[in-house]
Amino acid sequence: MQAGRPRSFPADLGRRTRPPLHFGRYGCHHGRCGEVGVTTLRIVTSGGASTIQDLGRPGYGRYGVPEAGAMDGLALRLANRLVGNADVEACVEFALIGGSYEATDGSCRVAVTGGDFAVTVQGRSLGAYRAIDLAPGDRLVVGQARSGVYGYLAVAGGFDVEPVLGSRSVHLRSGIGGAALTSPVSLALRQTSLPAGTPLALHRQFWPASDGPVRVVWGPQDDLFTERGKADFLRGPYRTTLQSDRMGYRLEGPPIEHAGDFNIVSDGIVLGSIQVPGNQQPLVLLADRQSTGGYPKIATVIASDIRHLVQRGLQVPFRFETVSLDEADSILRVAKSAFNDLFSRIGPISASDLFVSERLLGLNLIDGFVRG
Repeated sequence: MQAGRPRSFPADLGRRTRPPLHFGRYGCHHGRCGEVGVTTLRIVTSGGASTIQDLGRPGYGRYGVPEAGAMDGLALRLANRLVGNADVEACVEFALIGGSYEATDGSCRVAVTGGDFAVTVQGRSLGAYRAIDLAPGDRLVVGQARSGVYGYLAVAGGFDVEPVLGSRSVHLRSGIGGAALTSPVSLALRQTSLPAGTPLALHRQFWPASDGPVRVVWGPQDDLFTERGKADFLRGPYRTTLQSDRMGYRLEGPPIEHAGDFNIVSDGIVLGSIQVPGNQQPLVLLADRQSTGGYPKIATVIASDIRHLVQRGLQVPFRFETVSLDEADSILRVAKSAFNDLFSRIGPISASDLFVSERLLGLNLIDGFVRG
């Protein structure tokens, strides 16, 4: 074994982390688009900060490799469930606006989840949280989010994207997994025909909410803040600023007073770590976070509330609320049970679903006649 190399360090890490997604002259991944029998989804107009994401690549943080993965893991899982995929399948993630897509060289089944995004096919309003069958040439448009921030587009069978270190997630700053999705580009699909069975949907009344306080556990360096600083942290409110992205959310609100120096010996960063640098404003580290950091961390967002934070609209006020470690464990168990119940609510689209408000808003209702 070479000196200085950890025993379990992947020997071919350097080779395996080269971005596998190449945008050729015609914007086709892997050169497979246009092959006989290969269905593609063409991105006509890319959404905000669009990337390919799955549930990330945990376990490499000790090597400095970011975990990446979906900002809202529940929404990604729901999108996959709606099209019959495994929970871990990769999706297109976008922020605030979804973009437009066109099925080429075949049919495919897709679903959009996350925020409350307007979804149309060939100009016909259909809505989010439902499976949609696209025929060749059909154009899917995902508009602005009425609420929420991040959205997910899943396709039945998944995108034909090569995994890197066990994940298809893209980490933009390092280039691990690839690059941002910029239009025009075509994504080859692994499934070449529509899946069997009736398309599925999740009724609007069951869509996940993102309200209430964001719960945290103190530490690991809460002792480096004054009692006044900790009280102001809980008093809030805080808002997400425009200087936020997948790496972290910069917040603005009451200043958090340090007890002394705001620099520490760098130590590990976990999902939801809340650093407080010298400007006394909190910074919540998220999916694309670095593996270590040298600012004191006053608290950590509990796992089940990460999505509540990331799906808050910009400048929407919220407060932090502390819980104990035991309470956090209990909340996580309850949340997992609630997620399973939510998944059980997914069912075949019925005739009654045609009359939900999303679809009615897209119809032309004149003198008792319906044309849609």
